[in-house]
Amino acid sequence: MTQTPTQPQASAQFSVPAAHPMVMLLGSGDSLLRVIEKAFPAADIHVRGNRISATGAPADIAVIQRLFDEMMLVLRTGAPMTEDSVERSIAMLKAAANGNGPSETPAEVLTQNILSSRGRTIRPKTLNQKRYVDAIDENTIVFGIGPAGTGKTYLAMAKAVQALQAKQVDRIILTRPAVEAGERLGFLPGTLSDKIDPYLRPLYDALHDMLDPDTIPRLMAAGTIEVAPLAYMRGRTLNSAFIILDEAQNTSAEQMKMFLTRLGFDSKIVVTGDVTQVDLPGGTKSGLREVQKILQGIDDVHFSRLTSEDVVRHKLVGRIVDAYEKYDDQTGK
Repeated sequence: MTQTPTQPQASAQFSVPAAHPMVMLLGSGDSLLRVIEKAFPAADIHVRGNRISATGAPADIAVIQRLFDEMMLVLRTGAPMTEDSVERSIAMLKAAANGNGPSETPAEVLTQNILSSRGRTIRPKTLNQKRYVDAIDENTIVFGIGPAGTGKTYLAMAKAVQALQAKQVDRIILTRPAVEAGERLGFLPGTLSDKIDPYLRPLYDALHDMLDPDTIPRLMAAGTIEVAPLAYMRGRTLNSAFIILDEAQNTSAEQMKMFLTRLGFDSKIVVTGDVTQVDLPGGTKSGLREVQKILQGIDDVHFSRLTSEDVVRHKLVGRIVDAYEKYDDQTGK
């Protein structure tokens, strides 16, 4: 009778300093521990007091040990660990162990603070989000292209507020096309401002997350923050400003050119959009689709592409995005 050779086993132990309660590392009700156990079903992980031990295949144990090291680095900065961030960290470490992972570590991704406001800190939550934020620091014009929920506009606005507070710019200009309104705009009640306001509301909502709501009217009255439809940009030169064009997939090629040529001295532009959600009338080419062909490879212009893996809303949103992309591929849309 031949015996099946046993797989080599490895073990590791990890001690948690008393300054960090185990609940921070393992999660409420051991929720984070369950995520780790699910990711490494062949490994045995045991917790006793402030010590964690793991036994299993050497490759698994090496990743688990590195994972706990990274989690402790994150917790030492005061940043929280969530089930989502643990899952993303495991994916990064497994990829690195296979030789095709990113140069960035999970701790580097999860501890990059952009803005602290009203008791909360805004930071990237995925590798591509970190690279997007870094690109904004390093380039004059950045395009953030990806599906809903990937933080394109929210992170750009956080960077804008950060730049304003650091006095790197004198003002923030937020704009988006009102294409969704179409000819119906004239039938809406109220002044032009009242009619356009619903299409700019998402930008106002994000601002209220990042600034004291009482200061926003004062900053807008002073022109330090401007929220306006894209049509209001024509004929202007925008100096010392952080300018964000949102929903850029709904610009025509001519509008995109008009907007990009508003760039003045000491300014920065971030353009965000989702090329799968174009609302332009039939036959009109999306300026966001066209500009990728025109400006690709130009120095100081960067294209950041986010995917369903970067969706930071409910997990189901990422699966919905993937399902629609698969359907479009199959139907040739």
